Amino acid sequence: MKLRIETAGMEALMVRLFDTIDVTNMAWILAADQALRDAFGEALVDLLPSYTTLLLHYDCRTLSHLDAQARVQDALTGLSPADTQQGQHHEIPVWYDESVGPDLERVAKRAGISIAELIDQHCQDDYCVFALGFAPGYGFMGLVNDTIATPRLTTPRRHVAAGSVGIADRQTAIYPLPSPGGWNVLGRTAVPLFEHAKRGEPLLRPGDSVRFRSISRADFEAQGGDTTPMEERS
Repeated sequence: MKLRIETAGMEALMVRLFDTIDVTNMAWILAADQALRDAFGEALVDLLPSYTTLLLHYDCRTLSHLDAQARVQDALTGLSPADTQQGQHHEIPVWYDESVGPDLERVAKRAGISIAELIDQHCQDDYCVFALGFAPGYGFMGLVNDTIATPRLTTPRRHVAAGSVGIADRQTAIYPLPSPGGWNVLGRTAVPLFEHAKRGEPLLRPGDSVRFRSISRADFEAQGGDTTPMEERS
């Protein structure tokens, strides 16, 4: 861990701990998150942990820029990694089918494997939730096995259905809401991520882990899933 404190605005600091993405970073990111919350107390407006950084927004009426920097330095000196076992583990059922996962065949061909093998690979690992962003409840997860890692689409789709599960490079994620998107869509889940976020209780939080589980269309429908096909060029 190499602590760097960067200015991110008149009342915000970017606390940078690492330069590269790695699952092992999260123990330090989570420890820094708690230490900064404790150190800033009521002067903290918001704190957003991510892959290698934490964006800290403080109350400039309470702290000067130099005071905030000093408080960060003091809080993180001698930091020890957190216990990552404290995060929640989630099993997410997914219906993998070309009607709702229009990129299944292309991603499988790129990897030189069958669609069944692609699904097995996507379901065989526990993925760390690194950060929340883009849309309420949207968790950026990884790291996807190199074999099935696939670059984002050159041209994003104008509409990706809620519950769509996709891959972008070595990341994977679930779209909580219908939205534009450039990730490679493999399937769909009926888990209502947006409903949790709307209540202020996001299902996925940084430090959690996720494993996907392949289910049948019948099971997906029984869970309330929307089987409306996603247009290839939508």
